[in-house]
Amino acid sequence: MVSFLRARQRAVLSEEFERELTREVLRTELLRVQALIATGLVMLVLLTATFLIDPAIANRIWRGTDGMVREYVLVAGFLLFEVWVHSQIRRNLKLDRDLPVVRRYIGAFIETSLPTLILILQIRSMGAGPALGFVLPFVYFIFVILSTLRLDFWLSTFTGFVAASELLAVALYFDSANAAGEPLIYFHTVRSAVILLCGVLAGSVGAQLRRQFGASIAAATARDRVTNLFGQHVSPQVVERLMAEGTSVAGDIRRVAVMFVDFRGFTAGAQSRTPQEVVDRLDGAFAVLVDILDRHGGIVNKFLGDGFLALFGAPLEASDAAHRAVAAGRDMLTAMDHINAQTSWPLRIGIGIHFGEVVAGNIGSPRRKEYTVIGDTVNFASRLEALNKEFGSQLLISASVREALGEDGEDAVALGEVTVRGYEQPVVVFQLG
Repeated sequence: MVSFLRARQRAVLSEEFERELTREVLRTELLRVQALIATGLVMLVLLTATFLIDPAIANRIWRGTDGMVREYVLVAGFLLFEVWVHSQIRRNLKLDRDLPVVRRYIGAFIETSLPTLILILQIRSMGAGPALGFVLPFVYFIFVILSTLRLDFWLSTFTGFVAASELLAVALYFDSANAAGEPLIYFHTVRSAVILLCGVLAGSVGAQLRRQFGASIAAATARDRVTNLFGQHVSPQVVERLMAEGTSVAGDIRRVAVMFVDFRGFTAGAQSRTPQEVVDRLDGAFAVLVDILDRHGGIVNKFLGDGFLALFGAPLEASDAAHRAVAAGRDMLTAMDHINAQTSWPLRIGIGIHFGEVVAGNIGSPRRKEYTVIGDTVNFASRLEALNKEFGSQLLISASVREALGEDGEDAVALGEVTVRGYEQPVVVFQLG
């Protein structure tokens, strides 16, 4: 059963990881498409500016306005296509759904073919030599570089392959020999090979970025899982250890020190104060006490109105859990004395600590679970804390805690056998502080 639950938890985490990674890839795809749209708009601006500033140059390049108009139409069609792709990516982002692989490759082919079509138009206008030595062959590099944002090695390599093969095919078809009749296949092949190599390099960079994104998402997913299980009151140090050592989702038997803390007379004091004053006073005291817990390796498992339940030894095992709990309790009493000396609303706390076995794990309904501890150890610690009212004390520990402390508990004062509500047999209780 435990192995089944752990396998199911790993499957859930894997689904969360894949979903978030898909979203990250789609976000980078959006950036790539936006960059291509910007590139297309810049091309339109340059075409227009060239024609307006020096019509003679435009005439030499396009041999009249017909060729220029055809380029306008191609670029405008490209922009419309990219706007459609942008809308599809945004739609898939909202639906938490990835783009089909086939559509990605078709899109890469269509995009990378734009420079090829424009190059053919310029060859017909300018001639093969001038066109192939002009700007268009460099435009392929824009598409290859931006393919890095696909975070897919094979897509970037495919983009480089399409660019290289189309440029080579056009060059060999229209410009197979120079003026002296010497073949130019070597020149064109080397240039296309460089473009293909750039595609492979872009794919390698994209794959590395994808791995880094994956590592970041995995770490964030694990951190979110820890926070969801143990609450925001778990210290960053504990979160890091939990992520490194892992956490169990099924019920495990642990030996832990359970601490209950409660503010004495808080309700009576709150009656004469505004709700905001009550919250501020409680938050201030909790901040100090939780900080002490963090320093001693404990965690707050639950806030209980004007008190809380703290654990030592779970979820992280600690062989000295009882020592840590008592040390934290002593520091809490000292800290409260300092706080009370500086406020007009002094608060007195009661602490009960018991050490024993509990069932610790992720417990709750299928829709909402939380990490908690269950067992007689928890119940007895709660009863122990309540005895502070009877004895006028602030820190009570059980016999099991006293035994675990050894010499560190020599100042413990035995209060004898005490009748505890809910227990038939009297138990030995000790007072500290």
